[in-house]
Amino acid sequence: MAERADERRFGDHVVVRRHTREHVAELVLDRPKAMNAVSTDMARAIAGACEALTQDTDVRVVVLTSTHERAFCVGADLKERNSFSDADLLRQRPVARAAYTGVLELPMPTVAAVHGFALGGGFELALSCDLIVADSTAVVGLPEVSVGVIPGGGGTQLLPRRVGAARAAELIFSARRLTGAEARELGLVDELVEEGQDRTEALALAFRIAANSPVGLRAAKRALRLGHGLDLRAGLEVEDAAWRSVAFSGDRAEGVAAFNEKRKPEWPGE
Repeated sequence: MAERADERRFGDHVVVRRHTREHVAELVLDRPKAMNAVSTDMARAIAGACEALTQDTDVRVVVLTSTHERAFCVGADLKERNSFSDADLLRQRPVARAAYTGVLELPMPTVAAVHGFALGGGFELALSCDLIVADSTAVVGLPEVSVGVIPGGGGTQLLPRRVGAARAAELIFSARRLTGAEARELGLVDELVEEGQDRTEALALAFRIAANSPVGLRAAKRALRLGHGLDLRAGLEVEDAAWRSVAFSGDRAEGVAAFNEKRKPEWPGE
């Protein structure tokens, strides 16, 4: 991928592409020769890109995409890991975790655009996003137990939050792969689109989301994430704290004014 003025490259295999007018950024997986298998260097690049995006207050939504025609991401680079000693694998662990938590902890809404293979760590990257748009070619799954490990990029925690404990256990224990249609039916992905339309539809969704208050979006995501799994009373306290963080913001004042003046809001983002 040739670098453009609206792009910033992180290492050799990750690109952040800005859609400045729409306040949307793409986090692009760009290791096509390896079907975006996540090597140590690529994991560092993903973490670095996420750190930069976290600090960018102009970005309201992030879309996770792939440059490979037949794969979103096939997971960890097993060829690299085959050369590892136990000590090497232990040293790599925090590097790998930083990549997955980097995506998971992005403070703005995130959308994964999935086509082709999204397996193991690749599907965990998608699960780390708030929403997943998949096309009809998608093949998803967490097959780690078939190679003697477990999902270690958040899969054992994120999948049951989407589909329930028993369904997640069946999928993880069996290591089976699902088509895009099966994944949509079971709730592993949120939207299923025609072949080749995952990026287009994910960006369209991101543009719609990004039209809203950036302060409101980040606070809503924080409330959703922190409140999940709490009892109702505790969850409502989380919601109240998030409400208080936006109630006296410039965005709230602008939103109310724009509504009453029947015009499009111009969000100050503060």
